[in-house]
Amino acid sequence: MTWKQFKTLVFSGILSIYCSQTWSAEAHNSQSGFLDFNVYPYLSDVDNDSVFTLNIAATLPKRFSYFSLLNIGNQPADKELGDTSNYYTEQNIRWQIHDSSPLDLTVQYNMRSGEDNDRLRFGIRWRINDSPALQSFFAKINLSYAVNLHAIQIDDSDARVWQLEHSFALRFPCLSDRLYLAGFIDHTFNEDLARQIPSNPVVAEAQLGYRLIENLYIVSEYRLNEYRRSDVNNLAIGVEYKIKW
Repeated sequence: MTWKQFKTLVFSGILSIYCSQTWSAEAHNSQSGFLDFNVYPYLSDVDNDSVFTLNIAATLPKRFSYFSLLNIGNQPADKELGDTSNYYTEQNIRWQIHDSSPLDLTVQYNMRSGEDNDRLRFGIRWRINDSPALQSFFAKINLSYAVNLHAIQIDDSDARVWQLEHSFALRFPCLSDRLYLAGFIDHTFNEDLARQIPSNPVVAEAQLGYRLIENLYIVSEYRLNEYRRSDVNNLAIGVEYKIKW
């Protein structure tokens, strides 16, 4: 067994344990939630983009909630779903400031491949569709939309970085109850970046999904990543399996 194969085996084992323990703990302690597994056998332009994503969400007692994502990507020049070692994860804890408030205080912890690049963020999130004056409008258009201001970032950078994170989910009941569009837009400011990268880069994903049967979906995902010096756009096609409780 080569060193690369050993690292892949160890990482796969850790991921399996992480998924099973997190699922068990969140399902036991939460009032509602989901696990969302995504596998992308096809990538159009960027071969070392994410080929596997795991999303976990849970509504917890005392107005707390939890959300995490884990992306695993191919090594450069590897085939889709080949030997994978690049990863990125976000762990989010949110606290609703009042039972009827659309505002949450948030803490986010980032981890990724490489050294000295973990981040801790503090902010406030506005669930716009839950605002009393706007609830009926967003319900009519079947849209959920939230903005998270990460006002404070603690990491190894000297810059005072802050970020706006947009998230959305849109349903199409007039067409089909099986169809949805969901995604995010991250807009980061004041980073110390190479000159080839835009000064305030954007990372965005929009996933169009269609439920085939029970919890199984086919998905097409458009991705934009301005941190890449070239090939900032990518298209991923795959399958999604969602477990709700």
